[in-house]
Amino acid sequence: MSRQPEVLWAQRSDKIYLTVSLPDAKDISVKCEAEGFFSFSAVGVNGESFNFTLQLYGNIAPQGCKTKIGLRNILCSVQKEQKGWWKRLLKSEEKPAPYIKVDWNKWCDEDDEESESNLASDDDIVYTGENEESSDDEGMLYLPDLEKARGN
Repeated sequence: MSRQPEVLWAQRSDKIYLTVSLPDAKDISVKCEAEGFFSFSAVGVNGESFNFTLQLYGNIAPQGCKTKIGLRNILCSVQKEQKGWWKRLLKSEEKPAPYIKVDWNKWCDEDDEESESNLASDDDIVYTGENEESSDDEGMLYLPDLEKARGN
């Protein structure tokens, strides 16, 4: 018998982001079909099988689906066929299964997307440290400058 891993989801006007929480997974298989079917299967660290299939709210572009495998989870970026906001993740109006949850860290509302457009996309590398051009003392006043500011 297979189990379902926790799945976190968020959306943008052009993509759905699915994060599958499954540490040290092996034999990972992700399939995207144009009719909105998203299938996932993998083997967990103890040999148990995990899989699920979602009928997404709208159609998707299979060629625009990307998967990144990390140590703790699998990140899936699913390209929507048409740009626009979906009312929900799944086509069914029933309450989603308990293993599907909103990813509040990636969530973006329609009106927030314009302000987010200058942030890095999922294809960009985000550096958390300082860039190469900045120095450690950027924004610091040297003692002579500080004395000038005080009028000494």
